[in-house]
Amino acid sequence: MAVVGAILKFAVSVSTSGFSVNTVGLILLIAGIVLFVVGAIVLATGGSRRSVVREDIQQTPTGQARIEERNDRIA
Repeated sequence: MAVVGAILKFAVSVSTSGFSVNTVGLILLIAGIVLFVVGAIVLATGGSRRSVVREDIQQTPTGQARIEERNDRIA
C-alpha cells in the first residue's frame, strides 16, 4: 500500500478534475506506513505469549482418565 502511495505521490503527474492523484497517493503512503508500524508492534509483542500444558493420566475404577490443563500467559 505504501509503495502504491509513493508512486502516486511522487511519480505520477496527471491533471484531473474532481480529485488529486497526488493527494490519494499521500493518503495511501501514510496509511501504508501506519499499518507497517502497527504490524511491527504486534509482531514484536506476539512473541511473549507462553502456553503451559500439563497432562496427567489417572487410574479410575473404570479404567484410565486423561486430564489436561492449559494455561495461556501473556508475559
